[in-house]
Amino acid sequence: MNTFRLSALPHEPFAPLFELSNSELEKIGAKRVIADECPGFPCRVSLRDAEVGEELLLLPYQHQRAESPYRASGPIFVRRNANQATPEPGELPDYVTRRLISVRAYDSRDMMIGADVCDGSAVAAEITRQFADQRVAYIHLHNARPGCFSCRVNRA
Repeated sequence: MNTFRLSALPHEPFAPLFELSNSELEKIGAKRVIADECPGFPCRVSLRDAEVGEELLLLPYQHQRAESPYRASGPIFVRRNANQATPEPGELPDYVTRRLISVRAYDSRDMMIGADVCDGSAVAAEITRQFADQRVAYIHLHNARPGCFSCRVNRA
């Protein structure tokens, strides 16, 4: 039984930012980049790495908006014209499985109650293990080496 589902970010809030000039992007702490390797530019909307030559924005994103000590933001990549991924329950894209991942479990008060770092091939088992604790309301995945927010995981 698949007990979890990854949740990608919607593209709509980011789409207008692609029309800004580079100097306008700089004013909001963002930067236009062109992928020069693959993998290496993981899009938080499509949950896949950009292909070489694709345009992305690198920008700050508040991924943990909670009123708790764990409120947090960090840099993310978003591909131009990316379609929001809708993985099936239990599905982990290469975007996750090819990286070292930090798995962080939160309760309903947005307090972290579990965490581990594992190879991407072990992420499904770690998510399942964390969700076995009924206090876990949701999980965040982070790319462990660059440390950036990857995506949210909900119970399926």
